[in-house]
Amino acid sequence: MARISNTIVTILNIVSAVLALVAIGTSANLMVRSSTECQKSLQSPLLMAGVVLLVISLIGLIGSCGRSNFFLYTYLTLLFLSIVALIAFTVFAFLVTNESAGKVVSGQGFKEYRLGDYSHWMQNNLVNGEKWNGIRSCLVESNLCGRLSEDVHQTEAEFYKQKLSPIQSGCCKPPSYCGFEFKNATYWTVPKSGPAVPDTDCITWSNDQETLCYDCKSCKGGFLANGKTEWRDLLICNVLLVVIYMVVYSVGCCASRNNREDRVYAKYRGYP
Repeated sequence: MARISNTIVTILNIVSAVLALVAIGTSANLMVRSSTECQKSLQSPLLMAGVVLLVISLIGLIGSCGRSNFFLYTYLTLLFLSIVALIAFTVFAFLVTNESAGKVVSGQGFKEYRLGDYSHWMQNNLVNGEKWNGIRSCLVESNLCGRLSEDVHQTEAEFYKQKLSPIQSGCCKPPSYCGFEFKNATYWTVPKSGPAVPDTDCITWSNDQETLCYDCKSCKGGFLANGKTEWRDLLICNVLLVVIYMVVYSVGCCASRNNREDRVYAKYRGYP
């Protein structure tokens, strides 16, 4: 039984070590080849995740292959802390993303988003202050808005039937309540009477293709709406990961217990 549990732990840690090396290699590749801020922003998280996973995997491999309970106990402790951290993060992420929803606008195939609809934590830690400058740069580099303006012959009615992503809805056009006149997807003119509503987003809007509504509250709201969807997908992955870690933890406990029994049996038989 000890051999079986140790073999399972060994196989699982070989797989996780390979994944860790892939993450570290990807981070190194981004460090050498990345040319945009968006790509560079992935380097540190990938590297940290890869290094941590590699260290845990190596400790698990030493404990299972060498049948060393000291390393197995260390491995199980790290695994237990990882399970606790994942559960805590899952609960926290659910709570901070449990608010908000896009507003349906009559006659439009897409929703519009407001920054104030999201939790204060998401606003303060994800899009406020200097943090937004890097995000803004990534959004401009992604050319999401540029793709909307490729069809210059599109009519206003056709535009409003589109299913825009939250970021496109919030960043690539002025909010509908501004009452701007449609020229194309990313070019709108202010009526002679001025914006229909004296809102800061209506004043912030610019037809400059690198400005548009990237500094609008609606853009930040669209970004958080997109992030909320991604976080909810991540929550599902976290739950699955917790289940997998708990299975691995159980197998590791079996391996540790069986190692102790084998050593007692070896001493009883007179082996060193």
